[in-house]
Amino acid sequence: MIESSEFAQAQSLLSNGLDPDLLLVESTAAGPSETVQFRQLIMAAPKHRTCLILGIGEQSLRKEASELGIKHLLTKPLTRGDIESMVDEIGHSFAAGGGGNAGLLPRENAACTTSSPANTSEVLHLEELGENRFFLAASPRMLEIRRQIKVLADVDVPVLILGESGTGKEVIARLLHKHSRRSREKFLNVNCAALPSELIESELFGHCQGAFTGALRDKPGKFEQANRGTLLLDEIGEISVQMQAKLLHVLQDGSFTRIGGQEPTKVNVRILAATNIDMEGALLEKTFREDLYYRLNTFTIHVPPLRERREEIPCLIEEIIRRIPGETKNCSECGFCSRLMDAALIYDWRGNLRELHNFVTRTVIMRDPDSAIRELEKKISAKSGAAYQGRSVSAASHSPALRSLVRDVKDRTEVKMIQDALELSGWNRRRAAQYLNISYRGLLYKIKQHRLTPRDINEDMRKSYSTQSDAV
Repeated sequence: MIESSEFAQAQSLLSNGLDPDLLLVESTAAGPSETVQFRQLIMAAPKHRTCLILGIGEQSLRKEASELGIKHLLTKPLTRGDIESMVDEIGHSFAAGGGGNAGLLPRENAACTTSSPANTSEVLHLEELGENRFFLAASPRMLEIRRQIKVLADVDVPVLILGESGTGKEVIARLLHKHSRRSREKFLNVNCAALPSELIESELFGHCQGAFTGALRDKPGKFEQANRGTLLLDEIGEISVQMQAKLLHVLQDGSFTRIGGQEPTKVNVRILAATNIDMEGALLEKTFREDLYYRLNTFTIHVPPLRERREEIPCLIEEIIRRIPGETKNCSECGFCSRLMDAALIYDWRGNLRELHNFVTRTVIMRDPDSAIRELEKKISAKSGAAYQGRSVSAASHSPALRSLVRDVKDRTEVKMIQDALELSGWNRRRAAQYLNISYRGLLYKIKQHRLTPRDINEDMRKSYSTQSDAV
């Protein structure tokens, strides 16, 4: 293996006859001169044996690489599995072409050939929301949520956002507001769970001077403040049944009366509501009014927990690190090593994005990746009862049990991603392949490898599909 730390040196080696089996080229946050050298290198590189390692935001380089015929692209941060899959991918391409290097031939159950389309943004979507907030989608379910939001942009209806605590329900609400016709007006968020029951009515609807002890002046409520804009009622499942009845009245005719007031106030507000409670259970137990529920859920968005979209974890980690203030990072190397990234991919993140953000920030501040690995492995082993609990970091990271667990999680994640993409596309395999950013042949290989079939088809169709799969 030959390693070069400079683009010009690597180009010189290629010009003098070096013919690598595999050329890995990583972009750097360099100045204009090094960027020019980077472009010159990829122009001279062997196209089918070159893999570029790029950051999330380097879309122009992705497009340029695609135009030059370089199809193998990886996004930082990387895991060991990413490199192995890419090597298998290139080996598979060599074998299909009747040539190549035996050292790069695919292993049994190797990853299929993939290709990166020029429009990579359709596979990874990152959108700024202001105040250091962002929306990131790289999984089929989150990309589907993004599609739903674009559909809802011109439809001014209430939306109910459901999901576990920390999944990013407020982010979804802000994205809805950004793409709506009300985007130039205010977006206000009311955390219903944080307000005492005796204050929530005043907070939402306002009060008049003298309405109660301490009401020294008229005060507009959130509904008035958000007039012509968007109001998010966060944790709406926590408010009392009595307060729910008053909310229902406002949703029905858009008017309310301040506490202590006489005249009704009319407002034009789009209502978004979010909660982490089990709505079906709340309806059965009569803790949430059915009429309010059906008024709110004109459209419902279910935000999946992080453990059901693990493929987004590396991208989220890199984006969180990028947004940490420079003085906190102290210009040090803040990337996650492969062992730490593997542990992050296995861990269930019950606190979802909130827990992940806190963990990444703490890891960057402490600059102790070994301690971070031990922390995650301890949590993983506490849940799974794995035998590697309490071993040293080195022993744990190389143990067969941990490697097997990593492979198992990645395999299950891959199966779920493919199944979700196929279901979302109505089992249109070409569309699903574009959705997953892999080749059509590669998707057929994976469908056969994992023995995937549509969930809701009869036995005759299942047999017919199985025959077709065998012929692939």
